[in-house]
Amino acid sequence: MKDCKHLFLCLLMAFTSATAAAQYIPSADNLAARREFEECRFGIFIHWGIYSTFAQGEWYLNSGLTHEEYSKAASAFYPVRFDAQKWVQAIKDSGARYITFTSRHHDGFSMFQTDASDYDIVDATPYRRDVVGELAAACQQLGVRLHLYYSILDWMRTDYPLGRTGLRTGREMHEDYDSYFQFMKTQVGELLTHYPNVQGIWLDGYWDHDEDSVPFDWRMTEFYRYIHELKSSCLIGNNHHITPIEGEDFQMFERDLPGENKAGLSGQEISHLPLEMCQTMNGMWGYKVADQNYKSTEELIQLIARAAAKGSNLLLNIGPQPNGELPAAALQRLQGIGQWMKTNGESIYGTSATDWDEQKWGVTTQKEGRLFLHVLDPEVSNLQLNWNAKKPKAVRSLAGVNSEAEASTAGKKKNGAALQYVFDKKHKSLSITLPAQRDKADFVVEVVL
Repeated sequence: MKDCKHLFLCLLMAFTSATAAAQYIPSADNLAARREFEECRFGIFIHWGIYSTFAQGEWYLNSGLTHEEYSKAASAFYPVRFDAQKWVQAIKDSGARYITFTSRHHDGFSMFQTDASDYDIVDATPYRRDVVGELAAACQQLGVRLHLYYSILDWMRTDYPLGRTGLRTGREMHEDYDSYFQFMKTQVGELLTHYPNVQGIWLDGYWDHDEDSVPFDWRMTEFYRYIHELKSSCLIGNNHHITPIEGEDFQMFERDLPGENKAGLSGQEISHLPLEMCQTMNGMWGYKVADQNYKSTEELIQLIARAAAKGSNLLLNIGPQPNGELPAAALQRLQGIGQWMKTNGESIYGTSATDWDEQKWGVTTQKEGRLFLHVLDPEVSNLQLNWNAKKPKAVRSLAGVNSEAEASTAGKKKNGAALQYVFDKKHKSLSITLPAQRDKADFVVEVVL
C-alpha cells in the first residue's frame, strides 16, 4: 500500500511539473511590449480587402454569394489611389500610436504575398503590390506600431472545418483541420518573418464553432506557442468573446468598453492583461457605400477618454474605399481627434484607471501624481468631488500643456490656465469652478497631487 501511495505521489508530482512547464510564461521583451502597448491607448483598425469592391461590408460573401462569383472581384481589384505613406501619416497625425490591419479576413483573401496560396493581392489581382509590405514600411518609417488582424476561419478553403458561417458559398468540402492548421501556421509565419516590425497578431473567428455539439479544438495553445517561438515579444489577442486563453497577451472587447457589454458580444470577465476595445467610426467594419452614419468627432474623443478611464486602449475602425482612399468623413474625424490630442494627449497616453467610477459629468484617468478629470458634460459649471487626499498642489485646465515630444524640444512645458477651486479639509471635498468657454467634447482638468 505504501508503494502504491508513493507511486501515486510521484505520478502526481510529475504531472504537476509537466503542467507547470507547459504554462505560458511571457518573456521579458513580451512584458515590455505589453507595457508599451498599454501606453498607446489609441489605435486605428483598418478593414480592407476585395470585399470593398462590392461596397457592402466585409461579410458580403456570407450573404449567399458563391465563392466562384465572389473571387472574380480579385481580377478587378486595382486600388489606384492607395498610398501607405498618406494613410500612416494621417493616422499618426490623429494621435493614434498603432495600426491594426486586416492581413486576411473571413473571405480567405490575403492582402500580402504568400507562398501558401495564390489567392492573394500579388498573385490574384492586376495590382500586384504587397499592401501589408507597404504598410509595414510606412509604419517603420513614421514610427507607428503595426499589428495584423488574421482570420482563423475561412469561407473559401475546402479544408476548413465548417462552423456556423460561410455555409452558402458553394464549396465542395474536404474538411481537414491538420491541413488547415498548417496553412495558418505557414501564413502567420510569413507575416512575422517577412515584416519584422509587426508587433501584434489580432485573431478573429474562434466564435464560428461556438455552437458545435462537440467542442471544437482550435489548438490555440499550440498556435500561440508557435507564434511566440517565432517572436517572443509578439502580442497575441483573440476576439473570441470568452475568458482569455493561456498564451494570450492582451484581452479585447468588441464594440463595448470592458465590463459594459451593451452590444452583447463582450460579456467576459475583465482579466489582468492589457485591455483593448474595438469600435467602428460608422456602422460597418469594411466599406459599405450606404453607411454614412459616422459618429461625430466629439463622440469619438469621448470614447477615447472613456476607454482610457477603464484602463483600456481604443482601436477605432476605418473601412477604406475600393480605390484605396480613406473616406473623407473618416479623415475629417482623424483631423479633429488629432487637434484635441495635441493639447490633451497627456491625459490619455500612459494613463491608468482610477478608483473613481464614471460620473455624471465624465471620467478620470491618472499617472505619476496627476489626476485628470475629463468633463464630458458641457452643461456642468462646477465639479463637486469627494476628496480624501491632501490639498492639491495645483488645479488647472490641461489646454496649453504641450505634448511630451513638444516639451522635450521646447525645453519646458507651458501650464494650462489655473482654475478656481475650494478645498474643504473638514468635509473632505473639492469644488472646482469650470470656465463657461471650454471644449464641449472633453474639457480636461489636471489636478496635481
